[in-house]
Amino acid sequence: MSAKPQNKGTRPFSLLEWFLAGRYLRARRNDTFISVIAGLTLTGIAIGVATLIVVTSVMNGFREELLSKILGLNGHFIAYPVDSGFEDYEQTAIKLETIEGVVHAFAFVEGQALVSSKSQSTGVSVRGVTLESINKLPMLANGVELGSWENWDQSNGAAIGYRLAQKLGVTLGDSITIINPDGSVTPFGTTPQIRSYPIVATFDLGMVEFDSFFVYLPMSAAQKYFKLYKDVLREGAKVPDLMATDEEIDAAYEQRFFATAVEVFLDDPDAVDVARQRIYEQVERPMILTDWRQRNQTFFEALQVERVVMFVILSMIVVVAAFNIISSLVMLVKDKGRDIAVLRTMGISRNAIMRIFIIVGTTIGFLGTLVGLGFGLLLAINAETIRSWLAEVIGISIFPPEVFFLSELPSRVDMGEVGVILAMALGLSFLATIYPAWRAAQYEPVEALRYE
Repeated sequence: MSAKPQNKGTRPFSLLEWFLAGRYLRARRNDTFISVIAGLTLTGIAIGVATLIVVTSVMNGFREELLSKILGLNGHFIAYPVDSGFEDYEQTAIKLETIEGVVHAFAFVEGQALVSSKSQSTGVSVRGVTLESINKLPMLANGVELGSWENWDQSNGAAIGYRLAQKLGVTLGDSITIINPDGSVTPFGTTPQIRSYPIVATFDLGMVEFDSFFVYLPMSAAQKYFKLYKDVLREGAKVPDLMATDEEIDAAYEQRFFATAVEVFLDDPDAVDVARQRIYEQVERPMILTDWRQRNQTFFEALQVERVVMFVILSMIVVVAAFNIISSLVMLVKDKGRDIAVLRTMGISRNAIMRIFIIVGTTIGFLGTLVGLGFGLLLAINAETIRSWLAEVIGISIFPPEVFFLSELPSRVDMGEVGVILAMALGLSFLATIYPAWRAAQYEPVEALRYE
């Protein structure tokens, strides 16, 4: 006697299940309202995904651009001397450049001062560097807008940012006056140090803080201005008597110049801990090292917190869209109750019914995610172009450089983060389908057809 064949139902995710899911996705005349809800749900997911991609890309670009600007002008380390007179700065810089992982090292002079023109005055940071040091900073060397670095060491002039030049109302060839309260000591007190320098170059570094706050002088001029030198009796010379002339005094003494610190640039900005240990081990001179993370810790921590908070807040858009999937599927299940009952009487299993509605909801989520991916990448890649166009059309400054430090809207797409966003959207879309699909699978054919 042969065994009665058993009804094993349809194969999971068979063509029949995909066909039925496709029929439920396509709008018919009496299903217009449900299709509109599904379309709005798809649009919500697309907007959420696109917004997350754009915001994370802009935040990534903002951090990367700021980091490149800050580290393009300031060293990964600044090595300060422990003692007051940093006389052996040249030998220290040469020694630092021999350490593994160090790309460049050069000494500089720095001090705070007041710079003024005929019409304006403002506080600035004055830096003294040599032409050789400038050539080690491509951002500064290539950032000249007017003038040049030619004969910089012998120019006895100043280089300022173009925003500072606009604020002071000066241009190439004009003179600026630098005032430092720590001047010469007289019987009547300390007189300010006041000197004028012609502008030999203006630069545009693309960062508001640099272009409006820094004044560069040749190394020797800055050392003399900030009085970073001492008179030392020449070897073999005798101390001049009280009747000695100025020429005799100059012949007997020589000037020894100092530097403020040495900037150290690494091949890997994140390897500061390893480099710090090597410097301490190989440089005999006692020094205090401050790395770029310590100098900008508060700023970058605030940027990271803002990035995380923005991601969490904007993720709510996708979560809301996922809840819309639940509502649209519940309405679809209610509307298709008779169809579900007929399918069950034809032998379709509960699991197959559940899979059909999971396919419907997940397809809505997938299509919304796909549209959001394309739209988000399009906006993220062309963020600066779109910003410029909008600012020109509406006549309002969008992303003002005075507030955000940068002159352009940066954007960098991180495909790893994009993958996380897509996985989150697809995962939420799938989870949102489980309850409505389960409810559909619980329909009893007799109950569903009783009132038909």
